[in-house]
Amino acid sequence: MATEEVDAVVIGMGPGGEDVAGRLATAGLDVVAVESRLVGGECPYYACIPTKMMVRAADALGEARRVPELAGSATVRPDFTPVADRIRDEATTGWDDTAAVERFERTGGRLVRGRGRITAPGEVTVTTDSGPRTFHARRAIVLNPGTEPNVPPIDGLADTPYWTNRDAVAARTAPESLLVLGAGPVGLEFTQVFARFGSAVTVVETGERILGPAEPEASEVLERVLRADGVDVRCGAGVRRVSHSDGRFRVEFDEGDPVEAERLLVATGRRTDLAALGVGAVGLDEAARTIPVDERLRAADGVWAIGDVTGHGAFTHTSVYQAPIAAADVLGEQGPAAEYRAVPSVTFTDPEVGMVGLTDKAATDRGLRVRTGIAHIPSAVRGWIHRAGNDGLIKVVADADRDVLVGATAVAPGGGEVLGALAVAVHAEVPLAVLRRMIYAYPTFHRAISSAIDDLDAS
Repeated sequence: MATEEVDAVVIGMGPGGEDVAGRLATAGLDVVAVESRLVGGECPYYACIPTKMMVRAADALGEARRVPELAGSATVRPDFTPVADRIRDEATTGWDDTAAVERFERTGGRLVRGRGRITAPGEVTVTTDSGPRTFHARRAIVLNPGTEPNVPPIDGLADTPYWTNRDAVAARTAPESLLVLGAGPVGLEFTQVFARFGSAVTVVETGERILGPAEPEASEVLERVLRADGVDVRCGAGVRRVSHSDGRFRVEFDEGDPVEAERLLVATGRRTDLAALGVGAVGLDEAARTIPVDERLRAADGVWAIGDVTGHGAFTHTSVYQAPIAAADVLGEQGPAAEYRAVPSVTFTDPEVGMVGLTDKAATDRGLRVRTGIAHIPSAVRGWIHRAGNDGLIKVVADADRDVLVGATAVAPGGGEVLGALAVAVHAEVPLAVLRRMIYAYPTFHRAISSAIDDLDAS
């Protein structure tokens, strides 16, 4: 088997990998991109895009049910078919990546379908349907492997037809009942979507609260809203065994009564198999969860890594942010280094939960002298006007010594949009004195930022 000489090999064509590969090819490098699934990665086919179509539809149902409190009467009859059709026809084109492949190939790069593995410094071997192919990368190997659903080793689970996010997105109908394992962003978005489409939903979290990485106040708001949607929320629940028979799942817990449901969705995090990626060949720890990188995304000599695997947030926007930095470094160009003090994230429930920077606990754990302020959305003018569906709050976290925000959370209708101003404040380290002097539009949800800062001053 002859080794093919190329300039760069990019393993994984998620949004970041596609960006890097395209930039390098456009710059004139001989680039081979390796992908075993769909070019574009998880986001356009099974995550960001199709799930937000589901959320949009579910939010429309939720808003229609508020009509009696605000504007008269309305009859709501959920039908999942338009959602499933839109995901298939508009978002994923039937889970076909032809357009993405052609877009990349127009940059001059080549796509190789298969699983890539580093087999020696500067060498990648790809397992394809027609046999192995080996490439020697003269300039760079770029790793953007993404993640796979992490399925916990629960007794009996592996022998059942459980769902992951990929199955849930491809569903044609909402199940009569659904049990969701995991109350992180993915699990909670699916929980609310299917609950609003009429499924009897139970969400199970082994931790003490849902949305564990968020501020406790955000978790409390969201749990209250989900319960109002009819969701059975179970926290601190250890799952002992899962079984499936006669078209139904049965989940047994360490304590409490078992639960039965038509479908079981496993949303207990994601993982990357670094051993399968062969990173040991370049001196990296194959047993680690992530690949350490420097501010230019360098992971080892001649190796760069971007995306979820770097541990700086499993978000498409992080990968896309890192991609041009890595590409510039490969090309020997000067440019800004990566900074992560203001990484934003949004959980697209109703209300949305937007977070940026450090939580109260994370800032305290870093040894900062912390002050916090909270404004409750229902008490704000826009919340009072909004009335139905106005659950939420804004919480700000300040470094008292430097007098700047180091983190913030916006739980509100459109909380992800409210987060924009807070993200700028955290990223640019805007002095609190400046934020106090700002003019905030009236009456808006984001005006509650000023109330949160007032509360910060009072703390």
